[in-house]
Amino acid sequence: MFAAADPIEAISQRVDTFVTAQRTGAADAGADAAVFLDAAADAATGGKRLRGRFCVAGWRAVEEFSSPSAQLPAPVIAAAAALEVFHAAALVHDDLIDNSDTRRGRPATHRALQARHLGAGWHGDADAFGRSGAILVGDLLVAWSDDLLEEGLRAASPDRAAAARRQYADMRREVTIGQFLDVAEESAFVTEPDDRHAERALRVASYKSARYSVQQPLAIGAALAGADSSQAAALAGFGHPLGMAFQLRDDVLGVFGDERATGKPSGDDLREGKRTVLIAYTREALDPGARRRLDELVGDPGLDAGQIAALQQTITDSGALERVERLIADYAAEADQALSGARLGESAVGELRELAHAATVRTT
Repeated sequence: MFAAADPIEAISQRVDTFVTAQRTGAADAGADAAVFLDAAADAATGGKRLRGRFCVAGWRAVEEFSSPSAQLPAPVIAAAAALEVFHAAALVHDDLIDNSDTRRGRPATHRALQARHLGAGWHGDADAFGRSGAILVGDLLVAWSDDLLEEGLRAASPDRAAAARRQYADMRREVTIGQFLDVAEESAFVTEPDDRHAERALRVASYKSARYSVQQPLAIGAALAGADSSQAAALAGFGHPLGMAFQLRDDVLGVFGDERATGKPSGDDLREGKRTVLIAYTREALDPGARRRLDELVGDPGLDAGQIAALQQTITDSGALERVERLIADYAAEADQALSGARLGESAVGELRELAHAATVRTT
């Protein structure tokens, strides 16, 4: 059992303990493998632990309804930590797909491995080495997340372990589908009617983020507490719209965020060509000529600060930013309403509302 006072610290400690054990267990693989394991360990370090916190909150919401003084058990901490390791894998692969240079203010994994290749004076293409290595680092982190989850579930009852395992599997499948939908949208948007772009962008947000970042972590924690159907439905009714709001806020920050706060260059989503709801709404408001110019610029990795500023102004003037902010507020209100009258712990509901605020009103 763990004291529940600081779940972020408990989750981070569990991640660190597990990763240290994995590195120790592979010590005989040699110095080159240590480079690989170091990259995986670095990727799993830091972050807001948001998915793990939602997992803990889902468990607490159910458990505290019947046992207000319950302490946080080891299986929940392990599941929350496994979610964070899986998230690290997703970020490594996402940065590679997007060709991003930085993550959390540090070089992205493929760039860090590229630098190691150059620094060691190794033979061959350093960029190709970094990209190949990052694919494998992401794969290793996925395997680690499974191992950590299973390690934790050994201490859970068989029925609760099975329920949590099913939710975890759903999460893995859905986010992988969502990641592909995101990649596809950057190319397929040209063949779709303009009035369907927002609908398609919202589908990406649902699969890639809303279910993965909020809804499924809550469901995994609730499963470990033995949630009944009404409790699971209330948490799903809260989790999905909140996850949508979370992703829409991320989209806004990807265009307008301060690099000092986000750890990524301002306007990076514009350089990467992200076809978000923000871009869909902007396109809807522009005349054909301005829309063609927008499409020419979005996705150009060489956009300079002046071009980013001009695109930001276009998005603002079109009313798209205001529309997305209203949508965020609507989703947040829908999530909050789902908690009203739910058979969930009172203090845990308060924590869920605090997490909702942190997820939607943020600068990082």
